Amino acid sequence: MSELDGVYVLKHSSIKIVKNVTIYIDPFQIDIPEHDADIVLCTHSHYDHFSAEDIKKVSNESTIIVTTEDCKNEIYKIGYLEDNIYYCKPYDEFEFEGIKISTIPAYNKHKEFHPKSQNWVGYIIEINGTKYYIAGDTDDTKEASSVECDVAFLPVGGTYTMDYIEAANLARKIKPEYVIPTHYGTIVGEPEDGIQFKSLIDEKESKCEIYI
Repeated sequence: MSELDGVYVLKHSSIKIVKNVTIYIDPFQIDIPEHDADIVLCTHSHYDHFSAEDIKKVSNESTIIVTTEDCKNEIYKIGYLEDNIYYCKPYDEFEFEGIKISTIPAYNKHKEFHPKSQNWVGYIIEINGTKYYIAGDTDDTKEASSVECDVAFLPVGGTYTMDYIEAANLARKIKPEYVIPTHYGTIVGEPEDGIQFKSLIDEKESKCEIYI
């Protein structure tokens, strides 16, 4: 079974991973409310990453939600059990139903949109020995460059994150088996950014799959 079986990029930075559990990361503009999430992970509080409306569409009464502390006021408005909500900062670790989840910093180096001081995160999710890195809204930072993973979801749209050239440079540093571009084609970035990103990836080092 491929590491990419059950892996979907729905829109923008909204990712769904269906293995022995169903995980959504930054659910956004969800078309069909399926309420099938075992775990929801949010990288930070910006509306295209923490959307209360879309969290409601994917979750149910037993869904576990992990999000950054700046989402605390909004998450309470959704009405979930406090026991099912976990707040995170960089370098936290969680384990739910055999799924290991760790966080790393996600931030801009020379922009003001995502300051390091906010303690926003990317996630590394380990499922059955495979590590999935969801970078979140970040630049090519020293922390991102040190990630070890099998599958990497990297933002490529520029403006608020890396552009596709910077993201390709990061991919060459961490050399995942698969790399998937995100965060382009809707709110920011051009529809062609994923193709441009793929053209810069050495297929001998990483295979690039485009879902948007």
